[in-house]
Amino acid sequence: MAGRTRERILETALDLFNRDGEPHVPTNRIADTLEISPGNLHYHFRTKQNLIDALFARFEQRMLGLLATPEEREPHIEDIWLFLHLAFEAIGDYRFLYRDLTDLCARNRGLHFRFQGILRLSMDTARGLCQGLADNGQLEASRDEMDALVRNIVLISTYWIAFDQVLEHDAQPQPVRAAWQVMSLVSPYLVGPAREELEELAAAYRP
Repeated sequence: MAGRTRERILETALDLFNRDGEPHVPTNRIADTLEISPGNLHYHFRTKQNLIDALFARFEQRMLGLLATPEEREPHIEDIWLFLHLAFEAIGDYRFLYRDLTDLCARNRGLHFRFQGILRLSMDTARGLCQGLADNGQLEASRDEMDALVRNIVLISTYWIAFDQVLEHDAQPQPVRAAWQVMSLVSPYLVGPAREELEELAAAYRP
């Protein structure tokens, strides 16, 4: 029973944080939504920060699984598209972290450090995928262009949720649209069949 209550607290907090923003959701509201006492909530999570940390740990585990070193095989455009879609689904599911990213990192040095790790690993993964395309003749970019491309991919990946939330406040996250925005950065550097493959994907998925 205690384990189920803890799970319900996490699920409800995530829903409220995503909907209204973490700074606007006190723990008493989470308890009221669950129809449990504040004391019961604090038995499982002594502070609100403990609750945030638990949610971040779940997000971190999911992202690290996606960002793990890929198999030793040539990457293809469709592989990259799928990878981006899965990553953006994870970001959408934990979007409060990205919407309130600066504030959360300022309040918690440990979370800041761990988020830096995710960003650095994201850049390593983006570089590996782009370099893989370059190595098999599907992408042409100078060293400076590659550096800028990798940084811009992670930049858009990190802040697309905040942009969409401001532009369309009540809209649900759209991983397909985010994936297309990132692929549009890669598109000018693609050559040969890779460009044709991207056009086919765009025709099927472009929002």
